[in-house]
Amino acid sequence: MKTHASAACVETLSFGCRLNFVEAETMRRAAKAAGFENLVIVNSCAVTAEATRQTRQAIRRVKREQPEAKIVVTGCAAETEPERFRAMPEVGLVLGNARKTEAATWLALKHQASDLPLDAPHAEALHRPRLSPQAGTEDHTRAFLAVQNGCDHRCSFCIIPQGRGSSRSVPLDDAIAMARDLAARGFLEIVLTGVDLTSYGSDLPDVPRLGDLVRRILREVPSLPRLRLSSIDCIEADPVLVRCFAEEERLMPSLHLSLQAGSDLILKRMQRRHGRTDAIRFCAELRRLRPDIAFSADLIAGFPTETEAQFTDTLDLVDACGLTSLHVFPFSARPGTPAARMPAVAPTIVKERARRLREKGTLALASHLGTHVGHRRRLLSERGGLARTEDFAPVRLHNIAPGRLVEALITGSDGEVLQGAIVPDRSGSMNAIPL
Repeated sequence: MKTHASAACVETLSFGCRLNFVEAETMRRAAKAAGFENLVIVNSCAVTAEATRQTRQAIRRVKREQPEAKIVVTGCAAETEPERFRAMPEVGLVLGNARKTEAATWLALKHQASDLPLDAPHAEALHRPRLSPQAGTEDHTRAFLAVQNGCDHRCSFCIIPQGRGSSRSVPLDDAIAMARDLAARGFLEIVLTGVDLTSYGSDLPDVPRLGDLVRRILREVPSLPRLRLSSIDCIEADPVLVRCFAEEERLMPSLHLSLQAGSDLILKRMQRRHGRTDAIRFCAELRRLRPDIAFSADLIAGFPTETEAQFTDTLDLVDACGLTSLHVFPFSARPGTPAARMPAVAPTIVKERARRLREKGTLALASHLGTHVGHRRRLLSERGGLARTEDFAPVRLHNIAPGRLVEALITGSDGEVLQGAIVPDRSGSMNAIPL
């Protein structure tokens, strides 16, 4: 959960993906500009039942702590289950995904009666032909640039297409202009994000691919030191994108992969478009082109019908792909999806398999962090004395302001976070580029 509060008493609570985080900041700015005060915008997530439960729990907590606040609930859970949130006495308004980030929406709501009417979600309104770029920032260090929304695929476990609609892309020139603006404002790293990022461009004239966007940003925004990608689907990675990792040093060597499972039969039942061999081959090829690249991945434990042998295939995939960290999801049935009708794995087994996967991820991360010890690394500092290597490994630094690029010697690791010491340049300065 991400929280953001403003001086004008507009607060956001954002659950789930980076796109939600970007949208929450856009909504906060729009609501603040419209003149709202004492408002809490809850941007919900529907990816798991637990995410929806946490959203409802947070709404109740906010109302207890801020009884006079008006609460607006939006996001994918509100889009797919509007009646559930409408029934909550704490909620003043359920706002559909289609218009939630538009300034005109918040202006219209501000000028209505204080008892705001329900703006019922309508999934068909999400199929808009044009998408505008949105950006959110994290601790004034890096910026997240949303260039894609929606999804045209129908994985059997996923409810998100019902909440986000079909895939839409930000036009190339608009995305580049936003990246140029963010770099001019001093951000040293931009992260491209979306629901199905590697489908970027499929709805645009001339059908540009994600690799084309990456190449143009790096060429047309030369002042940007770092460009990073969020989660991608390995089977959709285009040849230009793959070459960018080999040829563009400013494209950061880290990728988060939507893998989900390591068994071909389970992947088929998930209605995924890649197989086990595809994932292994992709990681091997990227590592050959960019030896310092690090891979993290989403994996689901206990998908319906999953046997112990099939789960072992997923465990083994961590080593086969050389994954360095894992986002583990115990399977959570979402009503209305095909997977919800499949024979379920016992909850105790699901929980146990998730635990084993997380343990595997903990070991993989510790091993990966150990490879950094004793080497100099280029870091981008964040708040709280933390910094990130180019492959996104966390490093603890002392006496460093956020938003600076520094060179540091990695002196140790506790298995979760690296320790580093800034290396002065030849003049004796701390070799830092301020934000």
